[in-house]
Amino acid sequence: MAIPGKSQTTQLDAVVIGAGFSGLYQLHKLRGLGLRVRAIEAAPGVGGTWYWNRYPGARTDSPSHVYQYWFSDELLQEWDWKERFPAQEETERYLNYVADKFDLRRDISLGTRVDAAKWDEATQRWEVRTDKGERISARFLANCVGTLSAPVTPPFPGRDLFKGQILQTARWPSEGVDLKNKRVGVIGTGATGIQVIQTVAPEVAELTVFQRTPNYAIPMSNPEYSKTEFSQVRANYPATREMVQNSFVGFDTDVHPRDFHDVPAAERLALMEELWADGSLKLWMAGFKEVFTDKAANLEISNFVREKIRVRIKDPAMAEKLLPRDHGFGTRRVPLENGYFETFNRDNVTLVDLRAEAIESITETGIRTSADEYDLDVLIFATGFDAGTGPLSQIDIRGRNNISLKEEWQRDMRSTMGLQVHGFPNMFMTSAPLAPAVAFCNAPTCVQQQVEWITDCIEHVLKKKGSCIEPTAETEAKWIAHHEDVANMTLLATTKSWYTGANIEGKSNRLLGYIGGVNVYRQLCDEVKAKDYEGFAIT
Repeated sequence: MAIPGKSQTTQLDAVVIGAGFSGLYQLHKLRGLGLRVRAIEAAPGVGGTWYWNRYPGARTDSPSHVYQYWFSDELLQEWDWKERFPAQEETERYLNYVADKFDLRRDISLGTRVDAAKWDEATQRWEVRTDKGERISARFLANCVGTLSAPVTPPFPGRDLFKGQILQTARWPSEGVDLKNKRVGVIGTGATGIQVIQTVAPEVAELTVFQRTPNYAIPMSNPEYSKTEFSQVRANYPATREMVQNSFVGFDTDVHPRDFHDVPAAERLALMEELWADGSLKLWMAGFKEVFTDKAANLEISNFVREKIRVRIKDPAMAEKLLPRDHGFGTRRVPLENGYFETFNRDNVTLVDLRAEAIESITETGIRTSADEYDLDVLIFATGFDAGTGPLSQIDIRGRNNISLKEEWQRDMRSTMGLQVHGFPNMFMTSAPLAPAVAFCNAPTCVQQQVEWITDCIEHVLKKKGSCIEPTAETEAKWIAHHEDVANMTLLATTKSWYTGANIEGKSNRLLGYIGGVNVYRQLCDEVKAKDYEGFAIT
């Protein structure tokens, strides 16, 4: 409702920004507290990243039986996953089913973007402004914008001159795009680029792949489930739920219990072969933990994967271009693939090594590099995201004393457990910097845990009849120090990737996600709750 004198200001208890995995669940949980809540979503539909990323070949690389909600046994019994690794359409359909089942749509504003959110010290409330001109006053602000929702397009000169079609994978047209018999260029060979490249290669006339960094990737085994097979998967849900909540990375499997160097070389090789053959991320997530910390162990595992890649590529010179040499396996994001490396055996596919010939400009007819020109009808940017900080930095968020979150994070990427930031009372976050959810976790596992912590924290404040809660500066400093201690024990902290913000010029150079383990993080969050939110000031 509106308050006297402010007829254009809507009064709510909480605003949730985003209607993807975390936003839908956060809306559901806060409504369960009896609060007046609205979720605001920029997309025309719910689903978050699974609405926007509908490019050819888009699918999860977490198995469907762990890539889901656990809060409702009824939902678990009703929804049948069709594949081990569901495509974008199935995951989007699932999230729409959840929105309908729990009657969430009535409290979601679609096609609406939050432009700004400012803390009002006098009223102890957040003043939120949308691109529709609406003003909302809310006691609590829950940012559920996702970690990979701010796509990045490098500022190549000449983009406006191109007479063909330019596409961004993270903003793919909902009506689809016909690429048949066209000359297509793809810039980027990360997880998204790999999915696009392997999918469109058979249908286009010519495919030119512009690669800066070769990637390790694991071949996906993706069977469809029969009714009988999926009933067996469902029968294991109680054990699966327990495992995902207490494993290192939020999957239903955990790192190998033995130390790498204590296992004989032949046994190590046999284990790597077994994990590779599983057709999942198990080699990365359920192999030797030393892949993250020990150079010798990482080198042996990296060489194993390189040889698996090499034998799939006919041309030795091409193989050399596709083999990663500047980083170890698992120190950057490892995707799954389905025929990606064989794509480069095709006659209609050209690989351009951007370390040998840099892109100079986009022209009317395609791309000019320092060595050649490539004529194109369609140019696809699969160039990644400003992860973690980017989605929230796009909103003008201002806390106490008008302090800007964007400017603070430009100086130093900081948070307390990736849940709150000192100086921003009653502001909560999921998939934010310095938590596992932003990089090192099966996303649904971690965002559900964060949403539940946030809900419990808000309920605690309400019971204490406090106005607001925020971490103290000392608590935040301790968490950052702990995060850095853990990060600096790993090889990831010194590897250039989006994990360290290296893909964004000027971004704070800090490992984006907490890598102490999903299980450890959950325990630490539970300890804060058990100690009545010690280190968080309630006023």
